[in-house]
Amino acid sequence: MRRPKGIKTKKSVAKRFKITGTGKVRFHHAGIRHLAQTKNPKRRRRLRGSTTVDPTDAYRITQNLPFSH
Repeated sequence: MRRPKGIKTKKSVAKRFKITGTGKVRFHHAGIRHLAQTKNPKRRRRLRGSTTVDPTDAYRITQNLPFSH
């Protein structure tokens, strides 16, 4: 059987970003996975957790996630 034509979710984007209930785009900081002991504590704290994407980039991300907004 052939798959029906239509829009698909870009899976690489879906793994990296999450759309909140209000429509903002959240992401986790890069650079904390390994080699953390060479980074100072202030930098490690800042890399913890997630933050919102700038609205100029959020448009392109939401275009690749058609079923989450």
